[in-house]
Amino acid sequence: MLPQNTVVVVADGHAATIFRNQARHGIDLAASETVTPESLSDPATIPQLDEVSASRDEEEAGFAVRLTRHLNAMVLKHKMDDVVIIADPSTLGVMRKHYHKELQLRLRKELAKSMTNSDIPSIQEALT
Repeated sequence: MLPQNTVVVVADGHAATIFRNQARHGIDLAASETVTPESLSDPATIPQLDEVSASRDEEEAGFAVRLTRHLNAMVLKHKMDDVVIIADPSTLGVMRKHYHKELQLRLRKELAKSMTNSDIPSIQEALT
């Protein structure tokens, strides 16, 4: 059972959706934020087209690191008390290396699954 207001992050190397559990008892997820590489980038640091030579794996790993920093900041700013992370195995592996201690303390569950294209009922079912 997830506490009410638990943040559920569903991610891969390209994007993430952040949900909140609205149910007092059980799971009722509502999307609260969509995170993309662009939404996590400082416009001054986005490389120009001729500078882009990073491989797809490097781009995906970079997004996973920036997403984890975003989650770390949310925890440190007291914007979430409990968190669940669902991500494909390679993204989750990168994210784990960058968890802040506070994020680790608030982590209720991790699922190494690709669910970014799943509907809310499927995500809720995976959490039970």
